Amino acid sequence: MANLKVTQVKSAIGGKQNQRDTLRTLGLKGIGSSAVKEDRPEFRGMIATVAHLVTVEEVD
Repeated sequence: MANLKVTQVKSAIGGKQNQRDTLRTLGLKGIGSSAVKEDRPEFRGMIATVAHLVTVEEVD
């Protein structure tokens, strides 16, 4: 199964609480931090919630 590398590129300051919580759940702690997650529907949903704050790329 493929993995997704999620990188935070924008700040969560001024964002909604659920977006800040989602970034923390994904393991992102600030701009420039990255996390590798499995390509599963749960993570896809979280990424969709904060799509304007992160970039996503597939890794093997």
